Amino acid sequence: MLEHSHLKIIQALHTNGTLTEAANALCVSQPALSHQISYLEKKLGIALWEKNGRTLRLTQAGHLLLEVANQVLPVLSQAEKTLKAYSEGCQGILRIGVECYPCYEWLNSVIGQFMRKMPGIDIDIVHKFQFSGLEGLLNHHIDVLITPDLIKKEKIHYEILAAYQLVLLVSEDHPLASVEQLKPEMLCRETLLTFPVPSERLTVLVHFLTPSHLEPAKLKQMESLEIMLQMTALKRGVCVLPEWLADARIGELKLNKIYFGKNGLYQKLYLAMRDSDKTIPYIMQFMSVGQKAASNTFE
Repeated sequence: MLEHSHLKIIQALHTNGTLTEAANALCVSQPALSHQISYLEKKLGIALWEKNGRTLRLTQAGHLLLEVANQVLPVLSQAEKTLKAYSEGCQGILRIGVECYPCYEWLNSVIGQFMRKMPGIDIDIVHKFQFSGLEGLLNHHIDVLITPDLIKKEKIHYEILAAYQLVLLVSEDHPLASVEQLKPEMLCRETLLTFPVPSERLTVLVHFLTPSHLEPAKLKQMESLEIMLQMTALKRGVCVLPEWLADARIGELKLNKIYFGKNGLYQKLYLAMRDSDKTIPYIMQFMSVGQKAASNTFE
């Protein structure tokens, strides 16, 4: 029978590459780890890894076990956290997945208000997923997902948290700074600074440039909002942000905001959850607090 420790071993081997480093990561001796691996292979009747010079390489069976480990270990970890919350007197834990990079400042206020209303519920924030936030939700790695993408999926329910307008930010002395309404062709010579999300999820591409069969000169991804704004202020590129966030930052760095076309460019923010969880009281409370905070922040 496979055990929790076996899955951790196979994951450590894959992550670290050598027996010595895997043993160090697991806080066991190299001979002890080697013995555990041999025992597991004998028990299963199949080789899980093979040597490739000084490194280890998983076999086909090893990769299958690794996939199981990547699915099961996060669920076990979250279960342990929930049980720990119970033992500490909390009523439960709300695991929040986030796929909206600009939303962290808003989320901080939401979490504060929510925890004051629901003091017995602990909070866990997840922003990196093995595959995607939606898969994390379906696989019970998280309980709710904050996302700008509505991807219809069986057993998933969406609630709108807010709708907001997107704007382009440029430095005050950028050639586009005096433009009142941006046209798609105006971005063709620009380096567009974006958060690290796939191109097919970038609203400015999907709903503004692609319909005109155009694209920016270059896409440059970065995780840090502060660095993105600094680079924009130094004319190293231009960036797209929600207007509410842009308004809070343009004065600090001498940036200009520009609207997209005569009709503007809008985006919605959703709270996704499993159908079976949509009536759970603390999830309903989080949604209520989130919608109210979004209304106050985004409008």
